[in-house]
Amino acid sequence: MLLSLWRRLPVIVRAPIMGLAVAAAGTVPWALLGLANQRYVRLVPWAIVPAAAYLWLLWRYLNGDGWPERTSQARRTSLRAKSLSPDIWGAAVVAGMLGLAATLPLAEVWGRLVRLPSEAQPIVVPSGMPFPTVLLLLLMASVVAGVVEEAAFRGYMQGAIERRHGPVVAILATGAVFGLAHFTHHPAGVLVMLPYYVAVAAVYGGLAWLTNSIYPGLVLHIGGDVFVLTRLWVTGRPEWQQSSAPPALVWNGGADATFWANLTMLILLGGATVWAYTALAMLARNEQGGPRSLGAGSARA
Repeated sequence: MLLSLWRRLPVIVRAPIMGLAVAAAGTVPWALLGLANQRYVRLVPWAIVPAAAYLWLLWRYLNGDGWPERTSQARRTSLRAKSLSPDIWGAAVVAGMLGLAATLPLAEVWGRLVRLPSEAQPIVVPSGMPFPTVLLLLLMASVVAGVVEEAAFRGYMQGAIERRHGPVVAILATGAVFGLAHFTHHPAGVLVMLPYYVAVAAVYGGLAWLTNSIYPGLVLHIGGDVFVLTRLWVTGRPEWQQSSAPPALVWNGGADATFWANLTMLILLGGATVWAYTALAMLARNEQGGPRSLGAGSARA
């Protein structure tokens, strides 16, 4: 009965529920382990060991291992953990790095048009916790976030919507859910931050669609989170906040040289990103049949 009702739900509803369930299954245990490590035996990053073991088991399950066997192929398809050739890997990493670089001036320009929120979850290091322990826990947090969020959002969520509604709807819908899922970082400004998160999701989502694999986005996501979390730890500011004092909005103080410089960088990096993704699409088309149509997919989820 419940399975029948579940299958009757539209994919645009069912896929986000599934993706958020995967995200919760991966991140909640790590959050509990991390908190426990901050309270007990602070000198040693012991939480990494059980977290790594759990993450490995979760990945195996999401990729088709385990019970029930009848859902094995569906889970493997949903995860999209597909191996890629070195050429596709190289092109995808270059494209993704350019895309992520473009989100930095985007955040700067957006922050001059609207008031962006401050980070509501600063990294507070417990007294007595050594630097190496903090660093290793931040690295593990980056790995968990990269692996779990790519599996959840670009794998289980975006893939299903792609097959029914095409990549444009899939990437936009996934980006919106991805942004809303980060509401704890800035509860009062979650809607203001949506364009930024949709842009970040488009970088990862575009790679997943063009390569039909979450691996390039997963690697870049981990690297990006290492940068973001380390910066937040050192400066206390999120990636979209470059200075301690919020800049004046252009509507109040006018557009200064910094605004125009960031806008120029956004245009240049945005153009380079479009070129790199186009080159990746051509390479994928020649090597593996290429991306699907931009319209609704023919396969029914």
